[in-house]
Amino acid sequence: MPALTDAYLAWSFERAKKGVMSFFEVLRHSDPHAPSDPNCGAWNLKVVDTFYAENVSLTIASTDRFVASALVRHGVIPCSPISPSVAISIDALELYRVARLRNPHFSIQAYVKSICDLHGTIFHRYLSRQFSIAFDLYLYIRTRVNSLVDIALGRNAVDWHLKNTCPCCTYELEDDAPMSFKLLYAMDGNDSLKRVSRQLMGADGDHTGPSIELPTTQRVNDNRYLLRDYVNSWANAAEAEGPTDDENPCAGRWKNMDEEKTKKTWGVYDETGIFIAVCRHGFYLLIADMVQSGERAKYPLAVVAKLLNSFGAGLGGGYDIGCQFKTTLDNSILGPQARALRHSCLVGAFHGHAHRRICQLDHLATYRTFSKSNALASTIRYASVFHRQQLISAHFQHNDELDVYPNLGNFLYNNYGQALDILENSQINLSRVMQDLDITDVSVFNQWITDEKEYLQGLKSELEQETLQMEYWQKLVNLAASQSNMDMMRSIWTSATPSSASFCASDAATTRRLKTTRRHALENFEKDLQVVQDLESKLGVTQCWIPSTLEWEDAGRLVAMRKYQRALDALEGLVVARIFELTKLNRSGTGYKLRKHIAKALQTRSSTIRSALDRYNAAALSLTPPRRTLKWDEVIEYVFLADFDLLRDARQDISQRPWATPAARQATDLYFKMCRAKEEVLRLNNEIRRLVTYIHDEERYLQDCYTQLEPSCPALAHQISLRRLVHSRANAHLLQRMADIARLQGFSGSINIGKSTKKSLGDSASIPHAQIPDELNVLQDFRESPSFRHYPAIIHPSAILLDHPLIRGTHPVHRYL
Repeated sequence: MPALTDAYLAWSFERAKKGVMSFFEVLRHSDPHAPSDPNCGAWNLKVVDTFYAENVSLTIASTDRFVASALVRHGVIPCSPISPSVAISIDALELYRVARLRNPHFSIQAYVKSICDLHGTIFHRYLSRQFSIAFDLYLYIRTRVNSLVDIALGRNAVDWHLKNTCPCCTYELEDDAPMSFKLLYAMDGNDSLKRVSRQLMGADGDHTGPSIELPTTQRVNDNRYLLRDYVNSWANAAEAEGPTDDENPCAGRWKNMDEEKTKKTWGVYDETGIFIAVCRHGFYLLIADMVQSGERAKYPLAVVAKLLNSFGAGLGGGYDIGCQFKTTLDNSILGPQARALRHSCLVGAFHGHAHRRICQLDHLATYRTFSKSNALASTIRYASVFHRQQLISAHFQHNDELDVYPNLGNFLYNNYGQALDILENSQINLSRVMQDLDITDVSVFNQWITDEKEYLQGLKSELEQETLQMEYWQKLVNLAASQSNMDMMRSIWTSATPSSASFCASDAATTRRLKTTRRHALENFEKDLQVVQDLESKLGVTQCWIPSTLEWEDAGRLVAMRKYQRALDALEGLVVARIFELTKLNRSGTGYKLRKHIAKALQTRSSTIRSALDRYNAAALSLTPPRRTLKWDEVIEYVFLADFDLLRDARQDISQRPWATPAARQATDLYFKMCRAKEEVLRLNNEIRRLVTYIHDEERYLQDCYTQLEPSCPALAHQISLRRLVHSRANAHLLQRMADIARLQGFSGSINIGKSTKKSLGDSASIPHAQIPDELNVLQDFRESPSFRHYPAIIHPSAILLDHPLIRGTHPVHRYL
C-alpha cells in the first residue's frame, strides 16, 4: 500500500500541474517524442472511464516499483491485483464517491449500468464486482493519504479531531466571556441504520446458527467511531437500577426508559442502529453502534465518558430521556467524575413537550437535532461490518465539511436575529403584564418556579392512606352490588315451590342453573366480604362505612378525582401523539404516502380527542367543587403540556395561587424566555469571534505548512492545499454573514480576530512545523538506493497488494469469485 499511496500522490500532483483533464485526454495529449526510459516496459489493459472505455498500453517506468503502482501513477485503479486486464479511471471512481455522498441511494450497480448506457454496451453483473473492487481500493488509498496529511500537519493524535470538531464550540479564545456551558451537545439513538446478521438458520428456523461473516482486520480510520469493546466496557457501569415509575413521572411515556424493552431486539439484525452525539451546530462528535439491543444505558454512558475525558468540565448534554439518564449517570461508576466536572443532563426542545411539567422545570431544553442519515438505511442493510461503518463515517464527515460548516453563518445569523427579537418584543410585553399583576421585582418569577416545583413534587404519588381509603370505598361498592345480586338470586330460589313445578326435564335444567347461579353469587359475596374485612384491619376501621357517613363521602370524592385524573391522562396522551404526528407531517424528507397516512391518522385522532375531551369534561363536572372544563379550540392549540399538570390536583384548589393564573404563567414564560435569549446572545458573541479567528488562523497555518513542505515534498504539499480548499470555499460566505450580524441593530459582540488558547501541536494557532511522514521518507530513500532498478524483477508486480483484504480473501466479493 505505501507504493500505491505514493503513486496516487504523484498522479494528483502531476494532474494539478498540467490542468484537469480526463484520462484519455491526457493520453491523447502525451508527447510521442518525449525521451523514453530504456528500462521501461508496457502493460496492455482496458481502461474504463465515465464516457469512454478503450484498450490502451501504459508505460511501466523503471522508477515504478510494481505494475499496480504504475497503473495508479497513470490515474487508473486496477480491478485485479494479479495481471490486471481491466482498470477504472480515478475520475470515474471519484465521480461515484461524490455522487453517493450526496445521494446514498445511488448504488454501484446503478452507476455501472449508467456507464454501460453511455458506452452503448450490455450490463453484466461481473462489471459491478470489478468496479466494487477498484472502488474499495480507491477509498483505502484516500484514507491513507488523509492519514499522511494529518501526520504532516501534526494532527494525528488520538482525539485531535474530536477536540477540534466545531470551531464555534471548541476554538476557545483568551478573552471569551464566561458561559453556563462550555459545550452543548445532543445525543440519541437511531434504529434506521440496521444491518442484517449473517448467520445460518437454527433448529427452530430462526437466525441463531453459527455466523458466516468473513473475518477481517479492516478498521474505519475514524477515532470518533467508538469501538464495540469500549462501549461494552460500560455495560455494567450502572451500580444501581434506574428510577421507578414513581420516582420518574416520565417513565411511562418513553420506550427507551424501559430496560426490558431496550435489551431485546430482532435476532435477524446484528447492528440495530447507531447512537450519535452532535454539538449544537450539528457537527458530529461521537458515533457508537447499537449491537443486538435497543437504546441501552451503556451507549450514552460511553459517549459521556469519552466527552468528559476530552473536554473536561462544564458540559451540557441533551437527551430525550435526560431526566432518567441523570439518575443512571449519578448511580454509575462515572457519577463522581460527572459531578466533579459539573456535567448537566438536559432534555431536548424537540422532546420537551412530551415530558411532565416537573421534568421541564428540572431539565432545560436547549438543543436542535437532525436526521439526514436515514437515507443510508437501504444501502447498509446487507453490507459487511466494515463497509457499513465506512459508509456511516463518510456520510457524517461529508455532512460536516460541505453542509454543516458552510451553514454556520446562517445558523449564527438566524439565532442572533431571533434572540434580539425576543429581547425587544418580550421586554415590552413583560413590562405591561408585570404592571397588570402589580409586580415590581423580577425575582418573584424565580420564587414562583420554586413554589410550582415544590407543589408538583408533592403530586408524584398518592398518599398510601388515601389509596387504601379509595380501595376500601370501591370494595364496599362491590360488596353492596354482590349482596344485592345474592339477595335477588335467593329470592328467585325461594320463589320456586312444588306447586309451580311440572317435574319435566326443562324444569330440572332450570333448577340446576338457578342453583349454580345462586352458589356463584354467594361465593362472590363472601370474597368481597373477605377483602373488605382485610382493608378494615389495615385502616383500623371499627364500624363499616355507609353512604351517610363523612368518611364515605370523602373517599367518594377521592375516587372521583382519580377518574378525573385518568381521563386527563388519556386526553394528554392523545394530544402528545397529535403533536408528534404534526411535527412528522411537516418534516423535510417525509414521503407522500407517509404524509397521507399521517393525515388520515390525524383525522381519526381528532375524533378520538373529542371523545376523550367529553369524558374529561364529564369527570371534571362531577367533582366538588367542579374543575375547569376544556374546549376543543383550547386543546388543539397545546404545544407544551405544562397546563395539563396544573389540573391534576387531588387535594387542593390551586387556581388562585399567584403562579397558577394564566397571566402569571404568561409573565413567567416571557421572563425566562428573555433570560435564555440573553444567554444565547452571550454564547453567540463568543462563537462569532471564535469562527472569525479560526478562519484566519487555519488559513495561515495550512498555508505555512504548504510553504514548508513544497520544496521537499511537493506532492504532499499539494494534498495540504486540497485540504485547505475544503473549508476555504465557504470562508468568504461565512465572513460575509459575520459582517451581516455585525450590522444587526442590537449587536453587542465583535468580529475582530482574537487570540486562541489552543496552541498545542497541530492547532491552528500554533507555530507551524510540517514534517514529512516516515513512510514517504522510506520510499524516497528506497528510490535513491543503487539496487532500486533491480527491485521490480525481484518482487512480483502484485506483491504490493498482498496485505490488503481484497487479496487475503476477507473481502465480501470473494464469495462470488
